[in-house]
Order: sequence, then structure tokens, then C-alpha cells
Amino acid sequence: MSSKNAPKPMNLLKYHRPKIRLNEARIPPLSQESKRCLRNLAVYRPQKPKLILPRSKCAAVLVALFVGRQGDLYVLLSRRSANLRTYAGDTSLPGGKVDPEDRTLEDTARREAYEEIGLPRDRQKVPLLCILDPVLAAELVVTPVVVLILDNTLRPILNAAEVASLFSHPLASFLSSNLPFPQEPESVEVPYHTSFDIPSTGPENKKISFRVHQFLTGREAGGIKPVFGLTAGILIRVATIGYAREPDFEVNPRGTPTQEQRIAWALLSRPAFREACIMEGIDLSTARRIAGVSEEEDRQLGGDKGSVREKERRNEFEGRWRKLRRSKL
Repeated sequence: MSSKNAPKPMNLLKYHRPKIRLNEARIPPLSQESKRCLRNLAVYRPQKPKLILPRSKCAAVLVALFVGRQGDLYVLLSRRSANLRTYAGDTSLPGGKVDPEDRTLEDTARREAYEEIGLPRDRQKVPLLCILDPVLAAELVVTPVVVLILDNTLRPILNAAEVASLFSHPLASFLSSNLPFPQEPESVEVPYHTSFDIPSTGPENKKISFRVHQFLTGREAGGIKPVFGLTAGILIRVATIGYAREPDFEVNPRGTPTQEQRIAWALLSRPAFREACIMEGIDLSTARRIAGVSEEEDRQLGGDKGSVREKERRNEFEGRWRKLRRSKL
């Protein structure tokens, strides 16, 4: 399909932001820090997107916050079913790919949360706080959608085919290396927060790396895995915006490309993304400019040699990822 005749892409970032009436909500009184956090999230606006993303490669996750008994903010996390084909048993946020009926990424996140954990799609009881800038996953571009649960009487209804259990974790703890919960006396001392760097390659075979973070949940003895990878990165970002401070650890190594640059490079270099762009009639000139890729390199990436080279890169990368993860968990 030529770009001239391609359908105009839908604006998946449209959203409705209702007025939040905290004094009428069925929640415990908020701490001052939590109030400031919610205000900061409510006024946050993502950057105006420069890239047009293929709809078939878009996904969204719901970051559902609620108020704990002491007025602190917690985030809902789920343990994925052991029967799932991918990431079985992992700790994650509710979410998934955009469906044809979804008009916006907020719709996607809310639908997935309703299907997975039974969270109502009621925008008054669960109002939107903000939508964050998209992040790159393995074969998808994921947009986090942050909401606040205003009715603590809501009870989850888990879809057993997708979710094994549901639990919560303090949002502020994603900015700290210190344990937010007491450690069992007989347990082996394991750092609450750990991270490691994964090497990769960018345009012109430039060596780059990005950092993967892991946080203990305090439930590992019961089979709950740590908060890891994409989920950890998203929650670090939400907490950084909300509490308006940087973590007490370094989030990324020096020279790490921005998420926008990583997404642009993925659109050009990963066959699944590139094919989706071609099928949906998306012009890749903006992606080339953001990624810093010349037309000559782009031609090589788009040809058979480029596809083979990227497949080899992906296989090598996934091998490193699996090896590193086994050694860290």
C-alpha cells in the first residue's frame, strides 16, 4: 500500500481527563506526599509524538494506583498464569495489544485490565491521571496509562487463564534501593534492588547498552517473581514523575539512546516492525532522522541482507538476555 493511499492513522493518544474529587472518594485520607504525587501525575503530559507507529505493533498497560491505609500510594501488580506461552509466572501490569475496537490506548489498557483482573472501566471510579511516553518492548511499543482507583471497596475478579494472583507494592519504593518491607530473619540476604546492563548495537553497528532493573516483592517465598525489566522501568518512570525526584540509583548508563530513538531504530531494523510499517503505509523518513540512519544504511536494513543481519542480532541479544536473567534471578 502506498503512503499516498494509506488510511490516516487514528490518534490513539486521545483521552478524557475527568475532574477528580478526592474528598468524595471512598479511600483513606491521603498523605501530603501522596497528594503532591497525584497532582504531579495529573498535570503530566507526554511529548507530542513525532513517530507514526504501526497500530498492529501498539500495546498499552494500566498502572492502577490506590491509596493504602496510611495514605500512601500503591500499584496493583499481577502474577501471570503459569500456562501462558510467554512470560509465564512473571510479575506484570495488566495490558496487551490494541484491538480493532479500541479507539485509544486508554481504551486498550482499561479493556485489558477489565479482562484480566476485573477492574471496572468506570472513568469516575477509576479516573485517568496521565498517559506516559511509549516504551519499546521486544516486538511491541507499549504505552503506560496511569489511573487512580477511587473506590477501595472494589474487589478483583481474576481471569485464571491469564492471571494467577494479584498483589500491591508501594509506588515510592521504585525510587529506592532500600527494602520497603521487613526481611524474614531466616531468609538469604538479597538486595531489594539490582540492575544489570545488556549490550546491543545501534545504527552503523555502534555499541550501546541499556539497563534492566529488578525489585523484590517480598513474596518470593510464595513463588512471586520480582518486578523486572519493562514493568520495573515503567514504574520507576511513574514514581519519578509523581514524586518529582530521581531514584537513589542510576537508571540508565551513559550514552543510552532515548526511548524515541530506540523505537525509531526498531521500526527500521526489526523485520516485524518494518513489515508492519509497510503494510500500514507508514513513511519511515522520520524514523530515519530520529535514529540517525542514512538512506544507504536504511536500504541495507530493508533488504534481505539487513533482515538476516537483524535476525542474527536478535538471536544473539535474546540469548544474552536469557543467560543474564537466569544468573540474576
